[in-house]
Amino acid sequence: MTHLVALAGGIGAARFLRGLARAVDPSSLTVVANTGDDLRLHGLHVSPDLDTITYTLGGGVHPDQGWGRADECLTVATELRERYGQPGWFTLGDRDIATHLVRSRILSEGGTLTQATRVIAAAWDLPFTLLPMTDGAVATRIRTVDGRVLHFQQWWVGEQAGPDVAEVWLEGAEAARPAPGVLEALHTADAVILCPSNPIVSIGTILAIPGIRDALRPVPVVGVSPIVGGAVVRGMADRLLPAAGSEVSAVAVARRYDDFLDGWVIDEKDATLAEEVEGLGLRVAVADTIMRSPEIAENVARVALDMVLR
Repeated sequence: MTHLVALAGGIGAARFLRGLARAVDPSSLTVVANTGDDLRLHGLHVSPDLDTITYTLGGGVHPDQGWGRADECLTVATELRERYGQPGWFTLGDRDIATHLVRSRILSEGGTLTQATRVIAAAWDLPFTLLPMTDGAVATRIRTVDGRVLHFQQWWVGEQAGPDVAEVWLEGAEAARPAPGVLEALHTADAVILCPSNPIVSIGTILAIPGIRDALRPVPVVGVSPIVGGAVVRGMADRLLPAAGSEVSAVAVARRYDDFLDGWVIDEKDATLAEEVEGLGLRVAVADTIMRSPEIAENVARVALDMVLR
């Protein structure tokens, strides 16, 4: 059986994984998710990317938002804000809080994020293995041009990505280690897929964990560009790539991975860039990468897999 590993962020990755799980036997798939976005809120450990993947592939995601729970209620969030005067910049729905309570209890009892993720994934009947990138305490930090240092979620959600960004880094990365099972999955993988996720605060944070980038070099790796027509499909990569010294283009993102990347899937709008991508020494494929449906996502996954498994 072919063993695949996918490196994933949140919404874009979750939509791609819907298609990948249709294109392959999902029991052969290990998904390693970004945890740099994790935060403590109202005493709870919140893991936005792990949860977005879980809810999407488990069939419980909010269909319009692409994150959070479907049929959500906000009774607790309203009570916290209006009665107790607690900050309301990051809203947790009542159903969502149940997930965070389970995770936080396991962590408070001495368990790890890997163990908590396993329990939550099992409750949602996920057909693949879902792993956090690390069990370590890490956090994506944003330094604004006016000199403030913010947690990524405070910048992205709390301040709605308003302040211009001078620097982005993963705090705690040097001391962190890959979560149990991550390196083992990479060492035995027949291929690795980079989901169409933010190259700075999703894929970039995963690669910042010592040992992960090195483990990718001997393995066939293909990625799907998160940049289409010089712009983001959603999210804030266009705000962060310049702060990291990169242009906002499918080629520039591929260049960030060129020490291990073998193939790159770009959107039809970027077909004219194919020759430039090939100039990086990469195989290139062109497809409709705007995943409006699981069927389109499946086709993108098959295009990517064809480059590394044929």
